[in-house]
Amino acid sequence: MSVPRPRSRVRSYLAVAATGALVLAWGGPALAAQQSPTTVEPAGAAFTAELVGSAVFTAGDVTITCDVSVSSPGGGNNLVPEAPDNHNPDGTVGGPINAPDFTDCTTDVVFVGATVTVNDPVWQMTMRHGSPSVATMVVPASGIVVNTTGLASCTTTVNPDAEAPIEGDWTNGDPASSLAFDTTTAVEIEGGFGCPDTDEAGFTATYEVTNADDPSAPITVS
Repeated sequence: MSVPRPRSRVRSYLAVAATGALVLAWGGPALAAQQSPTTVEPAGAAFTAELVGSAVFTAGDVTITCDVSVSSPGGGNNLVPEAPDNHNPDGTVGGPINAPDFTDCTTDVVFVGATVTVNDPVWQMTMRHGSPSVATMVVPASGIVVNTTGLASCTTTVNPDAEAPIEGDWTNGDPASSLAFDTTTAVEIEGGFGCPDTDEAGFTATYEVTNADDPSAPITVS
């Protein structure tokens, strides 16, 4: 692995990828006209999203892998809307979720450790039927901060000035559906020697989404 050049601070911003920006604006009339109806079932069901495998953050030549991540219901979050709000004839269905945590994290750099902090405990999540169906977790501004320590002490903040829509492909399953992310978003990186010299980071992860009330009744998007 190559080590980026020493630097005192990198501060730059990048507009969220066009697909993410499009989802963020789903309420606009132009986009609504392009979307097919969406129904999420079962209405009123609580759901859990649990990581399958590892979540991988990449920034420049540095890769951070987290083996545990879960979003669980509670506090009125992680709920499919009650009928009739679980159906939208013009596009997405959504609501608040408890932000997933990220633990058991490591890096691919010798003598460098990593922690991932979720600053806002509640995010928004929308689901849209299509080919493929899409689910979007909307991360609040500065909602995720990745810190590395050891030979490279760096702080990476996800989209510090605006919400970051993280879009993934939704696949219906029985009894569990899946939500797969493979995307990028803007970041601000601060630090010195060994810190990535980039303003964009990648994120890949797959979550298994199950019905917390009745595991035999899958959460589906149609």
